[in-house]
Amino acid sequence: MSWIWTIAELFVLLALLLILGIGSAIFLEAFRRRSNHDQDQGDANAVFEDPKPLKKVPCPWIFDPAEKYISLIIPAFNEEHRLPGALDETMKLGMHVSLSPLPLEMTSCPFPSRAPIGHAASMQARSYLQQRAAKDKSFSYEVVIVDDGSGDGTNKIAFDFVRRYTIDNVRVILLGRNHGKGEAIRKGMLHSRGELLLMLDADGATKVNDLEKLENQIHAVAREELQLGDAPSSDSSERVSDIPIAAFGSRAHLEEKALATRKWYRNFLMKGFHIVVLLTAGPGIRDTQCGFKMFTRAAARKLFTNIRLKRWCFDVELVYLCKHFSIPIIEISVNWSEIPGSKVNPLSIPNMLWELGLMSVGYRTSMWKIST
Repeated sequence: MSWIWTIAELFVLLALLLILGIGSAIFLEAFRRRSNHDQDQGDANAVFEDPKPLKKVPCPWIFDPAEKYISLIIPAFNEEHRLPGALDETMKLGMHVSLSPLPLEMTSCPFPSRAPIGHAASMQARSYLQQRAAKDKSFSYEVVIVDDGSGDGTNKIAFDFVRRYTIDNVRVILLGRNHGKGEAIRKGMLHSRGELLLMLDADGATKVNDLEKLENQIHAVAREELQLGDAPSSDSSERVSDIPIAAFGSRAHLEEKALATRKWYRNFLMKGFHIVVLLTAGPGIRDTQCGFKMFTRAAARKLFTNIRLKRWCFDVELVYLCKHFSIPIIEISVNWSEIPGSKVNPLSIPNMLWELGLMSVGYRTSMWKIST
């Protein structure tokens, strides 16, 4: 029997060493990220490259005054297989709503690069945005597509699109290597020009015209803050951008249907993740992971200059930071459909737990300082 106890003790020792090793790794990585964004101010001196006239355009910075009414930030990583179907749908929609579409413009930003793009989502956005801009001359927009180091055939799509159009309404940031969705969105937010900034996924799972739901709620909250009553939004838009507000698109109303149609591991991941999020960021938001969120420029300044998580759990950190800054979070139901090709899989679980561990250690030990 003594050998059984020896083996049991060995397993306990190995488990303790594993826990100690993981804990030490999390602590060291959290410490490494304590001043994660010292380089960001240098990005403010970066430029976009316009491939047609071969000229350089200075990159905007989140602390610069807004130049557009709204910015749409689309992260893209290896989206080659989901682009064609969504693009076909977009082109049909575009022909239906606009027989003579306005030209778009595109640039690429000189972070070390390759080049793919969330082309389908940008084309879908274009038809809606062009239609709205045609009706309202005060409405201005830009689409910022952040290539997160893709390595597939979206390269050709990107450069074809660059050659077809020119530079004010659509821009591309090239990250060169894969950093993660959170980092891609952070870069896009920091280099956007909008009074309102919307992040959305490249797969088109949420239709772009749902942004009006988030936009209207932000204006409603802003009117309450500013006591504007029924004043026209055209008079208040600049002031709205100066009030920190966040609006989160939510799929919580679709949860019952999703449970019946999703793969088992995605349901398991979702339920477990909700519990961990509750322990990490606290209650209040039913769906933190929907990739459809809008921020005023003032909110984006506070949030995206502080965020440190680079991959799946950056949304949870956004909730934590909103609570820290007392930024109102409005959760709004949006239309959503599951698009084949999701990058969430069982291997995502360790990464999510790792990031949540980093966040917990970083903030609870005060290693991660929050700048105001």
